[in-house]
Amino acid sequence: MKHIAAKLAGLSLAAVSLFALAACKPETEEPPQGDDTVYTVVAPDGAPALALVNAIEGGDEMFDYQVVDSSTIQTYVTGANPSADFCILPVNAASKLLGTGEVYQMVGTVTNGNLYFLSAEDNADLTADSLSTLVGKSVGVVQLTNVPGLTLQVVLNKYDIPYSIVGNDEEKKEDAVNLIAFDAANVTPAGGCDYYLCPEPAASTKVKGTASAAKPFRIAGDLQALYGEEDGYPQAVLVAKRSVLESGTEAVEALTTYLEASENYLASVEPETVLNALDGVRTEGLAASFNANNLTSTVIANCSVRFTPASECKDKVNAFLEELIAVNETAAKTVSDGFYYNA
Repeated sequence: MKHIAAKLAGLSLAAVSLFALAACKPETEEPPQGDDTVYTVVAPDGAPALALVNAIEGGDEMFDYQVVDSSTIQTYVTGANPSADFCILPVNAASKLLGTGEVYQMVGTVTNGNLYFLSAEDNADLTADSLSTLVGKSVGVVQLTNVPGLTLQVVLNKYDIPYSIVGNDEEKKEDAVNLIAFDAANVTPAGGCDYYLCPEPAASTKVKGTASAAKPFRIAGDLQALYGEEDGYPQAVLVAKRSVLESGTEAVEALTTYLEASENYLASVEPETVLNALDGVRTEGLAASFNANNLTSTVIANCSVRFTPASECKDKVNAFLEELIAVNETAAKTVSDGFYYNA
């Protein structure tokens, strides 16, 4: 009887131990592949969000899409428990926030530049051969201190063209390109600059809005082409949690398949379809970057939506980050090899 009692006691202790181990199981452990997990996919409103339209229209219940205010995008991938499983954000922001690759990895680039020069004067169209004609002239730059302005400075450096950042009331230099910060709302033919650099959809909106003016705007240059690469520069990237990349293979493959098809999809989709798709997932109350008055097939094409896997664009991203750092050492950071996801 004592022997039987001892065995029962041992079994009881084993059961308690197993229960305790189960209770201590980390709550953050990813669910097994093939369950009903819904993955959160976040993108800032504007050009990067266009990359998600094909996926949104696919209606895959595996994903919860959220288009949010661009000024808050970093909050979805930072903190003790970041909420985004997948997130699209500017490449320089990704390098600074996630460059170690410990929590998120870059899956690929999704947009490749949407910046265009406007001019209302008899100025030359800006090409690789004529870019030096900017010396002595003034360029009003929308978001001069952010990626648009930084990328322009990268391009000027590529061509060894001197430039100076000046205030609206400062004397312009004759031996340099004069870069002046401008709010998009103040970009007009009478604004006082020879050229303006604007992102889409503002660039096309300005051309359309001044068509009947005495000196209407025209598109006078493509910064993506001037960058010197056939397919622009890496502007926005898709990142994913390492835990999702390791355990959610089905979701990763599904989302990247949608993104790979986005370029062709957007080449023929009706703007109304795009607007409806984004309206359905945008943060309530957030003013939309695109609307029926400014979204056209041309604008969609000018946003350069095209997915390139990290394994194919790693060198290009590294080079662009180095160029940004050369312009402003706080604009980006060098990333580790672990930042790049290899499928």
